[in-house]
Amino acid sequence: MDQIINADIAAFTQGGADIANAMVDESGIRIANDRRRGRAAGINPSGRYEALQRDVFDDGWSTIEELPPFATHVQVERPRTIITRNASPDISFDRSVNPYRGCEHGCVYCFARPTHSYMGLSAGLDFESKLFAKPDAARLLEREIAKEGYQPRTIAIGTNTDPYQPIEKKWRIMRDILEVLEAANHPVGIVTKSALVTRDIDILSRMAEKGLAKVALSVTTLDRKLARTMEPRAATPSLRLETMQKLAQAGIPVSVMAAPVVPGLTDHEIERILDSGHAMGACEAGYIILRLPLEVSPVFKEWLLRHYPDRYRHVLSLIRSMRDGKDYDSTWGSRMKGVGPYAWQIGRRFEIAAKRLGLNRNKHVLRTDLFKPPTPHGEQLQLL
Repeated sequence: MDQIINADIAAFTQGGADIANAMVDESGIRIANDRRRGRAAGINPSGRYEALQRDVFDDGWSTIEELPPFATHVQVERPRTIITRNASPDISFDRSVNPYRGCEHGCVYCFARPTHSYMGLSAGLDFESKLFAKPDAARLLEREIAKEGYQPRTIAIGTNTDPYQPIEKKWRIMRDILEVLEAANHPVGIVTKSALVTRDIDILSRMAEKGLAKVALSVTTLDRKLARTMEPRAATPSLRLETMQKLAQAGIPVSVMAAPVVPGLTDHEIERILDSGHAMGACEAGYIILRLPLEVSPVFKEWLLRHYPDRYRHVLSLIRSMRDGKDYDSTWGSRMKGVGPYAWQIGRRFEIAAKRLGLNRNKHVLRTDLFKPPTPHGEQLQLL
């Protein structure tokens, strides 16, 4: 394992280059500090489906320094459908909605980063700066749940990218989706790292009163400095806790998610995160071990080496001890929790803390019996 880690270090440092000023990815692409300010990723490698790999080098004319910073750009995406189905046996939902593709929060560990490769973009800085919005999401959702034979079950939102990321302030796609779901009495479960969810407390509280809505806040760490580097444009940890309190006071069932747990970096905070969430009104809790599929692995390792070089070996060693010696293992049943003694220890600590606080004692099961299929705009109403 030490040989693998040494190879990782050599790939990123390239003979001792100053990694604090210019990082080098596996394709040799240097991203200067001033170009990625406010971003988590330090590299922007080509997507795995690209036929060519980009190779940037300094020709002596200092042209690299003249490149503009990675500003946030939003494109409109017009999908044909909006509900994504899945048959995964180790997750609690079978359908989800994603109002956006890519996420400005820029969490360096985000398992959704590889999805940007489908658009011919990078899972690195492109994922957090080149975003796609789906303004037709509410209309498509209304049409799909109105289809004859549709069977309602909880729609999960925020499982891929955050529906309340900063661009939601302008686009308000999530607000439109909730209005459709409320009108149809359709259950919804939301996961977010944003305080913007409080904007929709009016809708969510009415739905929660009928047993149709619940919200989970993901808290990776309570260390503000660590959160700033690891998830730079998400709400601060303290603001997420305040958001839990506001939601709980409005009668909305709230969960605290210690997710992801980064071994050797944030795993010592599990009990504190649950304690803090419970104090703010959370009634349920969950956790997920760090996942590093495909392009996420080099993005995370570059970040770790840049910010915590003294912990690099230890963190990777723990990760691989829970993934059968690999950066990631996608096996159903173990991909979320890991395997081995260290994963077992984390699981038992979580269970003991949750039990002590009374979390998960009574889980909220959302109702489906109140569902009334909507009549999409432009279609004739039924006479009887």
